[in-house]
Amino acid sequence: MTLDTLFDAAAKPHSKSVDSLTIRRPDDWHIHLRDGAMLRAVLPFTTAQFARGIIMPNLVPPVTTVAMAEAYRSRILAARPEGNDFQPMMTCYLTDHTSADEIEKGYAEGVWLAAKLYPAGATTNSAHGVKDLNAIRAVLERMERIGMAVLIHGEATDPAVDIFDREQVFMEQVLLPFLKDYRGLKVVIEHVTTQETVEIVRAHAPRVAGTITPHHLMINRTSLFQGGLRPHLYCLPVAKREHHRLALRRAVISGDTCFYIGTDTAPHTARNKESSCCSAGVFAGATALQTYAQVFDEENALDKLEAFASLSGARFHGLTPNSGTIELLRRPGALPAAVMVEDDEVVVFRGNEELPWSLGEVRP
Repeated sequence: MTLDTLFDAAAKPHSKSVDSLTIRRPDDWHIHLRDGAMLRAVLPFTTAQFARGIIMPNLVPPVTTVAMAEAYRSRILAARPEGNDFQPMMTCYLTDHTSADEIEKGYAEGVWLAAKLYPAGATTNSAHGVKDLNAIRAVLERMERIGMAVLIHGEATDPAVDIFDREQVFMEQVLLPFLKDYRGLKVVIEHVTTQETVEIVRAHAPRVAGTITPHHLMINRTSLFQGGLRPHLYCLPVAKREHHRLALRRAVISGDTCFYIGTDTAPHTARNKESSCCSAGVFAGATALQTYAQVFDEENALDKLEAFASLSGARFHGLTPNSGTIELLRRPGALPAAVMVEDDEVVVFRGNEELPWSLGEVRP
């Protein structure tokens, strides 16, 4: 059986009724787990929902070598709940000094699946990111040759650019020329937030894909200010106008395989979120599948959820879909408002809110 045949067979619904939906175990193609006590506190929420996940490398210091990636992967595996089989897929943090040989070594040895390109200063712990794309030309050409994907945080960093325009400016000024320069490179535009980026992904598929978060499907920029400033909804890229949110919803239910899950779950302590300089990130991992299920249900597209959650990302990265299943139940439920981390807490996206969908049985 070829991989494409397997995907076509997997795309057929397994079990669906008015009250429940059973899909292949999904993967999360964009996760921030942090390290230490934070890792141990948040990881169980991801492992309860996803079989595999792409782990972001923006630690302090960032994960820039094969050895660092192997060590981080070992810490993640050690932090899994007992009996859990979640598999972390590691990434390399690109800098102006990244070695093409180190990139190929890690990819050939199966240590990392992809490399992450942060424009320097674009988001949390991105100060060591790429300042000049010309500095990593040899790295990108090597990745193009070996078939390794680059994951891009697509925002302009010029402080003169309005924060709500940073994604669009990056796409126009950086990404489109980039795609012309590296015509064989596999590219993932992460956490898509605008209608224009949706159209760019679609126009350049299948070598370009886009991940879409649960929170960008639920909130718009007005949500950040309803009843006062809402720091726990602040993330980068920031939520945009309502017509962009609706465009994202149309994209995820379209059935186009170039769009798939990337929760961008990004925990920060309440102390760092509720401060004079609020950290960017939404801890969405605890309620991700429940939120996606709600969105697909509201859009009368539950039959499209499995492809978005469980098939399209694996197809893009050349991996076999997971063999197990997870059940989603149309049953109201709520998660705690926050998760304790040492002497602080992390606020859960939609925590303490009655959600119309709940997680059911997981079958490996």
